[in-house]
Amino acid sequence: MGRLEGKYALITGGTSGIGLETAREFLAEGASVAITGRSQERLDEAARQLDGPLLPVLSDAGDVPGQAALAARLQAEWPKLDILMSNAADITHLPIEEWTEEAFDRLLATNLKAPFFLIKALLPLFSQQSSVILVGSVSAFVGHENATVYGAAKAGLLSYARGLTHELKERGVRVNGLSPGPTVTNAFTPLGPERQAAVYEELRRTVPLHRLGTATEMAKAAVYLASDESAYTVGTVLRVDGGIGELAY
Repeated sequence: MGRLEGKYALITGGTSGIGLETAREFLAEGASVAITGRSQERLDEAARQLDGPLLPVLSDAGDVPGQAALAARLQAEWPKLDILMSNAADITHLPIEEWTEEAFDRLLATNLKAPFFLIKALLPLFSQQSSVILVGSVSAFVGHENATVYGAAKAGLLSYARGLTHELKERGVRVNGLSPGPTVTNAFTPLGPERQAAVYEELRRTVPLHRLGTATEMAKAAVYLASDESAYTVGTVLRVDGGIGELAY
């Protein structure tokens, strides 16, 4: 019997990277899984890669009003929700001179505002032993090049783990953060192979373990936070970052 047998899980931004691998792990552990993405083509491709009871939902994680529509879709399809993994993110990194108000607002809508209103919209669906996992970043704890706005938004997201724990504890909802360090995903693919390799090498040198994390390692940490094994883990942040948040810089 899987560690998530009989549970229903929503993963936002589940078409690639950490989200896709977490969907794979959740399905392997017995959960029914919904994933969201902005592209129907990428949702279809993710569905081809995953095996099990999967519900792909076209949804823009930066569309704040759209979060209520996503919650309504799940209420129509499922009897309950046991796990929410808020994973979708705008990863824009820019120097201060290049930020516009529009880009700033778009990043905050995706990384900070929409997750809050998604949780609010899902309140009637959460079970009495549910787990919310907020995917942050080591950028919330350390300063590095062009990450000021991204890091601030992720720090705000992770702070929800404390505030929402107080608000939702009587409902049986546990809220925790998951903070990945540098991880091999497809996020840097648009840079091209040569530049991507250079970025990965630069990141590798900053990690005390001298390597990058894998999406599967992050997904397995998410399984722990999603499962009843973490029933006494609440209001905290699990750092899976190779030590960079505590030992580097």
